[in-house]
Amino acid sequence: MAYAIKEMYCTLQGEGYHTGRTALFLRFAGCNLWTGREQDRSAAVCSFCDTEFVGTDGPGGGKFKTAFDLAERVGGLWKEEIGAGHPFVVCTGGEPLLQLDVTLIDALHDQECEIAVETNGTISAPSGIDWICVSPKKDAPVVQRSGNELKLVWFQPEARPERFENLEFDHFFLQPMDGADIDRFTREAVDYCRNNPKWRLSLQMHKILGIP
Repeated sequence: MAYAIKEMYCTLQGEGYHTGRTALFLRFAGCNLWTGREQDRSAAVCSFCDTEFVGTDGPGGGKFKTAFDLAERVGGLWKEEIGAGHPFVVCTGGEPLLQLDVTLIDALHDQECEIAVETNGTISAPSGIDWICVSPKKDAPVVQRSGNELKLVWFQPEARPERFENLEFDHFFLQPMDGADIDRFTREAVDYCRNNPKWRLSLQMHKILGIP
């Protein structure tokens, strides 16, 4: 299987449980909830997406013919940019589970990578992923109903927290939606977390810090 990668870069994880951790972001091209074209945004299931995931023209992006080729590039970039420790690879998108398969997971593990995935939850995760973060979108079905972290963007009227709190996740986060209403959404998310201790607040620290 060939893999289409929008971009690949080292930074700090800016959201959720692993906030502040050195990570290599592996952004897969394509999504099943939005085409990525602005003319389609208003009708998309995930109309508030803040990520560019169309094409393979980003830093470190490209088309990789085999899992070995991609995993070798991931391992090489970590050595070039970070050097120390094992790569913590955050597979994201778009929707990474459209492409991330057992063959690539095994190849990344051969490079001593710890593999995390950030998914919208509409596709079952293959075996072998070390950290699963599901971020539900509006009324899209949640097929992946267990994992390590559920990160819900606040506020989505079709996706209230109560709908997900009985799923089998270790950690539950509310993250204010970026945009014109960010201040209001942040206050509301803070209030909800205060009154519902099962949920914790996640902020997009990379945007606050001005890093990728």
